[in-house]
Amino acid sequence: MAHELTVQELEKFSAEFNKKPENKVVARAAQRSGVLEASYNDRVQGQLTRVFSTELDTNNVTNQKHSGRCWLFATLNVLRHAFGKKYKTKDFTFSQAYNFFWDKIERANMFYNRILDSADMPLDSRQVKTDLDFAGSDGGQFQMAAALVEKYGVVPSYAMPETFNTNDTTGFATALGDKLKKDALVLRHLKQYGKEDEIKKTREKFLSEVYQMTAIAVGEPPKTFDLEYRDDDKKYHLEKNLTPLEFLHKYMGDVDFDDYVVLTNAPDHDYNKLYGLPAEDNIEGSLRIKLLNVPMEYLSSAAIAQLKDDEAVWFGNDVLRQMDRKTGYLDTNLYKLDDLFGVDLKMSKADRLRTGVGEVSHAMTLVGVDEDNGDVRQWKVENSWGDKSGSKGFYVMNNEWFKDYVYEVVVHKKYLTDKQKELAEGPITDLPAWDSLA
Repeated sequence: MAHELTVQELEKFSAEFNKKPENKVVARAAQRSGVLEASYNDRVQGQLTRVFSTELDTNNVTNQKHSGRCWLFATLNVLRHAFGKKYKTKDFTFSQAYNFFWDKIERANMFYNRILDSADMPLDSRQVKTDLDFAGSDGGQFQMAAALVEKYGVVPSYAMPETFNTNDTTGFATALGDKLKKDALVLRHLKQYGKEDEIKKTREKFLSEVYQMTAIAVGEPPKTFDLEYRDDDKKYHLEKNLTPLEFLHKYMGDVDFDDYVVLTNAPDHDYNKLYGLPAEDNIEGSLRIKLLNVPMEYLSSAAIAQLKDDEAVWFGNDVLRQMDRKTGYLDTNLYKLDDLFGVDLKMSKADRLRTGVGEVSHAMTLVGVDEDNGDVRQWKVENSWGDKSGSKGFYVMNNEWFKDYVYEVVVHKKYLTDKQKELAEGPITDLPAWDSLA
């Protein structure tokens, strides 16, 4: 039922606000310093100690800067910790620019696939509009990074360094997105008029142009490189003329991405069910995005087991909630906004997902956990925002934040129950591109 605000109502609201003297005090603080600073709970710092009962031997952090490549950084961080442990070089880093390059080409190919598949739908249909909205974007999922590594391998960071356009993807993403949307109109037209021969030639031309744009913005990937590093014992290592795939298979051949499962906690969806996100798959014929939805305790227990086996854990989360960049605190009581505004802002995890309040906005890496007689107190988090935030780039997260704002963990299937292993093999229920998990 429609309602029109009246002058009388507005006067009543004002009177109710002004009859509480404390409102003016709170308002002055909020207006001068911002609502987050005014509601900051400094007692949190006494509870998050940065001491962990289980902790990986880590040192430096990476920096995605002004880009949406957290999913790729977190995956390569897990890999580099495995490499560092195996070859005693904990400061070793992989090139994110290398895999980012191939993602742009592969993702353009998948975009053209989807545009052709939906050519019979109206341009303003939800499906087509969603595909167009994602054109040129940076965001991604674990399996997208894994698919890139499987197909193209990896290289050390020095073999393909970051550029201006990888550190700040805004300009390139806009240009690429514009091109892809323009191409979509051409391909839709050809498909609608049944010009299959022209589609093949036009598509190849478009992909060549995407390659050209990406090579100009990012640089062409190396075909070979020399692996050169000094390990933690100061011993020098050199192997010349490796291809990226040779490097992957020779030095990390024991990593099999098929052995890893994304456990998700989405209480707005049915538990004990395997979901897919086909609209976000980035490589045709490669790994699919699959999410096994289970109660939160399974994400926690599997992540702890993997950490205790000295392996980092990729996790997807809603980092902008109850987070302070300067201190690196992730705590559900960090900002007391309910107290500041005098209203109840609490929502269940399911309701946050249903309404769009909750989302998987970031990916980071778990590298430690602190337990007290089986109870989790806090987690050590490696972020990819450089060493100027948190404690030299590392964050500390209380367990309530983990329960409320963590949605995905990537763990080896050996940490799953027998039933979960069976579920992880399928069948898959595909979700649309606008689903809360997308």
